[in-house]
Amino acid sequence: MANAKGNSKMKWLMAIMMLVMVAVTGVNGYFLLENMNNKASNVETAEQEDVQPAPEPIFVKIDPFTVNLQDDRYGPRLLYIGLTLKVGNSKTETVLASHMPQIRNRLLLLLSGQQADEVTSTGGKELLAARILERLRAPMTNAQPELLIDDVLFTEFIVQ
Repeated sequence: MANAKGNSKMKWLMAIMMLVMVAVTGVNGYFLLENMNNKASNVETAEQEDVQPAPEPIFVKIDPFTVNLQDDRYGPRLLYIGLTLKVGNSKTETVLASHMPQIRNRLLLLLSGQQADEVTSTGGKELLAARILERLRAPMTNAQPELLIDDVLFTEFIVQ
């Protein structure tokens, strides 16, 4: 009888242990799934934040003009050029628009000192664009904010 009572207690103890193990496994499974769902929603949120549209580029068009280039072996040469500037903010756009006569003057002075054979090559155009950026970034007034000019784009370029 003592043995039967011991077996009965052992069976109850085993049943309780099994219930505890099932409960612990269930709780662990719940937390695991909840953690996975949180990570998935965090990834979706991060992806949504990363997919912000890029800001619209701001372009400032400079009307085309013609300038005399330095004489070369072919005699006097002309450059007909149209430019557009890609700027970083609307403040730069406003400053450039209000100082357009000064900008055109700076460009005419720079371009009139160029040789036709220098500006007709791809490398020459890239160097010219860098020189234009350098000239235009220089302040036009004492209280002028820093200009954010990102790129010089040639829209028209004819050498005769």
